[in-house]
Amino acid sequence: MLLDDFLDYVRERHLFAPEDKVLLAVSGGVDSMVMLDLFSRSGYRYGVAHCNFCLRGEEGDEDEKSVADVCAGLGAEHFNIRFDTLAEVNASGESVQMVARRLRYDWFERLCAEHGYTKIAIAHHADDSVETFFINLIRGTGLRGLTGIHVANGRIVRPLLFATRREILEYALNNGVAYREDSSNRSTKYLRNKIRLGVIPKIREVAPHFATVMTGNVERLSMALRFIDRQMELIREKVMTSEKDGVVLELDAIDPSLPENYVIYEMLRPYGFSPEVVHDLCRCIGDGGCGMKFHSVSHVAYLDRRRVIVRPVTPGKAYEIRIDRGVKKEFCLGGCLTFEELEKEDVEFLQQPENVALLDAGKLTYPLTVRSWREGDVFVPLGMEGHKKVSDYLIDAKVPLPDKERQLVVVSGDDIVWLVGRRIDHRYRVAEETRQVLRITKSESEETIII
Repeated sequence: MLLDDFLDYVRERHLFAPEDKVLLAVSGGVDSMVMLDLFSRSGYRYGVAHCNFCLRGEEGDEDEKSVADVCAGLGAEHFNIRFDTLAEVNASGESVQMVARRLRYDWFERLCAEHGYTKIAIAHHADDSVETFFINLIRGTGLRGLTGIHVANGRIVRPLLFATRREILEYALNNGVAYREDSSNRSTKYLRNKIRLGVIPKIREVAPHFATVMTGNVERLSMALRFIDRQMELIREKVMTSEKDGVVLELDAIDPSLPENYVIYEMLRPYGFSPEVVHDLCRCIGDGGCGMKFHSVSHVAYLDRRRVIVRPVTPGKAYEIRIDRGVKKEFCLGGCLTFEELEKEDVEFLQQPENVALLDAGKLTYPLTVRSWREGDVFVPLGMEGHKKVSDYLIDAKVPLPDKERQLVVVSGDDIVWLVGRRIDHRYRVAEETRQVLRITKSESEETIII
């Protein structure tokens, strides 16, 4: 019975104790409603938090009411909030997924502080973890991304990871658990749904117990990763030394029987360096490079013969690189800028996300410069006629201070042509007379985000 398995899983994994007060994230879907039902039968202390991101109109409003009605029937403490998610997306320049995640978890943490909750329970299940495995496999995130969804992370716990989607649905049917179906779950617009609705059913045709087998595989990969992490801690003690303003990785101290590039990545990963940046760094090491600089969001790595010197980025310190014509990709401050010169007729002029800039290539002067913004910088935001200070634009967009300090601009000649990730300059927009288009795409090196 699912309830017995739930209780055993919580005890075996020490997810929470009877004295804990658990805040349940309940959307109204079958997974979270079953989690709510299990808690109501288990004797654990709990309350319910529901977010309406105001992205699905009446459907989202009906979810909100459904959760409130069930909580009233159970006599459960219930919290509800509505977010103007799209307004926050426009203000921050982040994706909808990133904004929703940040808003959600920030609110959960406030509820914990205000009402004494000690744990936050999320209703991810075994199938979610398997889907995350495939998403990360496709994106190339390495072993760390192949360990699925973790059962616990700080105060966040996932007490349904032992159960498959089918088991959860059967429990809901057999126990009369009311739930609502999110119509977006049937859309193949999203990668997760493509895997859920297209890839996994095909695999199940030849492997009916696929979910159970994959759950075991992910668990074994997780154990392997814990072993590797412990060994890397021991290696770190031998190859990393501290300096007053940073740390030094001594390459000659790495055991030659170990894969050097992998060790370098694991040593640099805690400082925010992406696999792509470390790959370029290792290539330069192999070529005997010296004096090169590589950036993460928070640190700079310098090559000094057989040493890698890692130092934190000084807040406000200027960052600047040149981009010659023909450059395809450049890593900078933890992200990656991709440059593509295209014929105008080959470009789809739909509304572009904030991380993509379409510029009139014929108006650009090379080399371009990618640099930190400076006090006094001005540009003409797309859709406007007059100049606006970059500082005023960032203030109006309510950009947090840490993001302001990392804000980059792309410069052609003396003109800022793109406030990276936010707005292009109106003078460099693609117009009727444009013949060639420079498309610049900003991407981050991240593992899959679980909302």
